[in-house]
Amino acid sequence: MVIAEPEERAVRHYRRTSWISSVPLLAFVVMAYAAFATAGADFVLTRFSVAMPSGGVWQITLGDMMFGFSLIVLFFEILKSTRTGGNSVADHALSVIVFVACLILFLVWPPAATSLFFLIMLTSLICVVAGFSVTLRSARRDYAVGSDT
Repeated sequence: MVIAEPEERAVRHYRRTSWISSVPLLAFVVMAYAAFATAGADFVLTRFSVAMPSGGVWQITLGDMMFGFSLIVLFFEILKSTRTGGNSVADHALSVIVFVACLILFLVWPPAATSLFFLIMLTSLICVVAGFSVTLRSARRDYAVGSDT
């Protein structure tokens, strides 16, 4: 009589992540724009000036600062899109929702009909496209590494 040893099962360890890690960071930029626009902020008024070595003066506006912040947030969103797993699907879906919300606001809300908000919306679109592209590329790479051929 042959006694078969029980096979060891691979134990899967699930890392718990907070739901906040799935929230698109660009949503905060859109909410900040909406808050400033609702409060009546002037996005083209010079907030401060920087004297340049060339003798010129760099005039920095609230709009410049918001767009610069949205580009920094875009960088971190692209870094977030390199994660794999179940949360990445939710992250991409929420990014699409943020883009659609930006598009609707741009079309129907008069304070959002500005070049600054268009650039923020474009940043959101780049986030969606880059997120899907990076995820597909990394999934293809993972599939190629894990295949037996």
